[in-house]
Amino acid sequence: MAAIISCNSYSPLAASKWINPTLPTKASTFLTTPKYNSHKHVQCQLQNGQQKGRPFSLKECAISIILAAELITGIPSLDAYAANPPLPDLSVLISGPPIKDPGALLRYALPINNKAVREVQKPLEDISESLKIAGVKALDSVERNVRQASRALKQGKTLIISGLAEAKKDRGAELLDKLEVGMEELQRIVEDRNRDAVAPKQKELLQYIGDVEEDMVDGFPYEVPEEYRNMPLLKGRAAVDMKVKVKDNPNLEECVFRIVLDGYNAPVTAGNFVDLVQRHFYDGMEIQRADGFVVQTGDPDGPAEGFVDPSTEKTRTIPLEIMVDGEKAPVYEATLEELGLYKAQTKLPFNAFGTMAMAREEFENNSASSQIFWLLKESELTPSNANILDGRYAVFGYVTENEDFLADVKVGDVIESIKLVSGLDNLVNPSYKIAG
Repeated sequence: MAAIISCNSYSPLAASKWINPTLPTKASTFLTTPKYNSHKHVQCQLQNGQQKGRPFSLKECAISIILAAELITGIPSLDAYAANPPLPDLSVLISGPPIKDPGALLRYALPINNKAVREVQKPLEDISESLKIAGVKALDSVERNVRQASRALKQGKTLIISGLAEAKKDRGAELLDKLEVGMEELQRIVEDRNRDAVAPKQKELLQYIGDVEEDMVDGFPYEVPEEYRNMPLLKGRAAVDMKVKVKDNPNLEECVFRIVLDGYNAPVTAGNFVDLVQRHFYDGMEIQRADGFVVQTGDPDGPAEGFVDPSTEKTRTIPLEIMVDGEKAPVYEATLEELGLYKAQTKLPFNAFGTMAMAREEFENNSASSQIFWLLKESELTPSNANILDGRYAVFGYVTENEDFLADVKVGDVIESIKLVSGLDNLVNPSYKIAG
């Protein structure tokens, strides 16, 4: 057996070329999206065969794509999209660097309201932008970030500790002590002009920050609506490892993707997925779509396009579930566009490479069942919460490790297993236990 190749050696994808869409092969309820070919150190072999399920319509994604293409290339947009609902202002689309790191998106999505800890977090997150400066000149900017974070921690430590859940105060205080020591170590790294050591230390410090912020969440923050209360619900966070067998790739035999699921912002959607994982629903299933825009799976064999609950012999469906920034609970069964919330921000935006969401029928908001997809597209012109997918499809997690390798996955590759590695205690109403 060939050795398993490490999944930590390649750089992110860069989109290169859009090509014509194809129509679905199984059902007209799901439409395909524009495709592009992508290249890394390994050529990604895109498949043009049958691909089951479609996460969103051509109409829905084309507007943002055309807008970005028009801004970059000057190619005119198509008249067919002139009658679409209003888009966010162009100034929103191009203002500020988008948050594309899945870890950062998950940290900012936690249901906390502690300004002091966010003032420590932000300059540490900003180190990623500072490191985009060439050479050791980046370290001057990094040094300012570290000093700002250190000053914020010293001034706000008492307020941060007061915001911790009572049972977690001791652990949180220990984490803050480690954070202080770590920032002193990062300061010395900068003084030694050791640029290569900055990013690993930043990752360590942000892990401390994320743990402290999670310790501020004391229980589940709201009640799920009564009509969904008996469904499998994930009341908190969970993580799974998805092991994929990659075929016909001499440089990659298999890869394990770590996925963090966010039940704080999508309890019904994430709970449904964890329940299916515990049923081993996805184990042995093939990747059914990989076109350079998304990777998709979850359509079982047979006529049904979702999970058929053996206890009812009916397809289990879940409602569209979107958490709006600033709200205490998600909205259900309607897109933000349908609600007239064109500029509302979602807590879990479609902006990280490897954003995970539910596929559904184009004109039926509450038709999601088991089909899932991962978005492969990043766009500097489309910041978080300003693209055509946000508020239309239910995001419930992000790939946080080896996400770049999703682009090497192709139609026919096999999900050997998806295993829950943490968060089982957060799953309530698990139907897999009832089914035995």
